[in-house]
Amino acid sequence: MSTRPDNLPESWRKPPFIANVALRYVLYLGVAVYIIFTLATLPIDWDRVADGMTRAQRIFNGAFPPSFDRAGLLFDGFMESLKIAILATVGGILISVPLAFMAAANIAPKPIYLLGRGLIIIARSFHPVIVAIIFVKAVGFGPFAGALTLVVYSVGFVAKLLAERIEEIDFGQVEAMRSAGAGFLTTQVYAVLPQIMPRLVGLGIYQLDSNLRASAVVGIVGAGGIGATLANAFGRYDYDFALAITMVIVGVILISEAVSGVIRKRIT
Repeated sequence: MSTRPDNLPESWRKPPFIANVALRYVLYLGVAVYIIFTLATLPIDWDRVADGMTRAQRIFNGAFPPSFDRAGLLFDGFMESLKIAILATVGGILISVPLAFMAAANIAPKPIYLLGRGLIIIARSFHPVIVAIIFVKAVGFGPFAGALTLVVYSVGFVAKLLAERIEEIDFGQVEAMRSAGAGFLTTQVYAVLPQIMPRLVGLGIYQLDSNLRASAVVGIVGAGGIGATLANAFGRYDYDFALAITMVIVGVILISEAVSGVIRKRIT
C-alpha cells in the first residue's frame, strides 16, 4: 500500500529559468530573429564556396591512402612536440604555484592579490596562436618559441584553478599553525600545500595532455613540433603525408587522454 500523501504532486519538474511565460517566448523569438538576421547578412560568396568544395575534394583525393614513407620525419616531429609539452608543463606549474598563492584572496594581502589576479588575466587573455606568433618574432622559429608559448598557456589555466582551490581550503589548519607561532612560509607549506596537492597533481596531468594537443597547433605558425611538420607537408602539397601526420596526432591524443583519465581517477 502506498504511503504517499494525496496532496503531493505525481512528479517533480524543474522550474523554468524564466518564470514569466510571455517573457520566455519573447526571448525565444528574439534569439530566433537574431540568428536569421545574422545568417541573412553574412557576406557569403557562394561561388567561392563551390570552388572550395572542389578544392577540398582534390585534397581528400590526394590524401588517400595515407603515406608513412617518411616515418622518421614524423617521429622526430612528434618527439619534438612531446618535449615541448613536458617542458612547458613543468615550467608552467613552477610559475603557477607561487602565482596561485598570490592570487588567493584568503591568504594574500590585497595588493599582492590584485597583482596575482592581473598576471593570470593577462596570461588567459590571448590565444596560444597569438602568443606563439609573438614568441616566434621574439626568439625565432623552433621549439623554444613553442615551449614559451605553452608556458604562458599553462600559467593561465593552472594558476587560476589552483588559486580557486586555495580559496576553498579548510582555514582551520592555517589558524592552528598561526596560533602555534608558525611563520607565513611555514604555514603555506604545511597547512595549505597538502590540501591543494591532489588538485595540483590532477591539473598537471591534464595540462600535459592539453599542451600535447596545443603543440600541434602552435607549430603551424613556426613554433616547432609536429605542427610544423604538418604545415610543411601542406605547403609541399603532400596531402597523403599530411593525413598520416593527422592520424598520428589523433591517435596520440586518444592514448594520452585515456592514460591521463586513469591517473586522475586514481588520485581523486
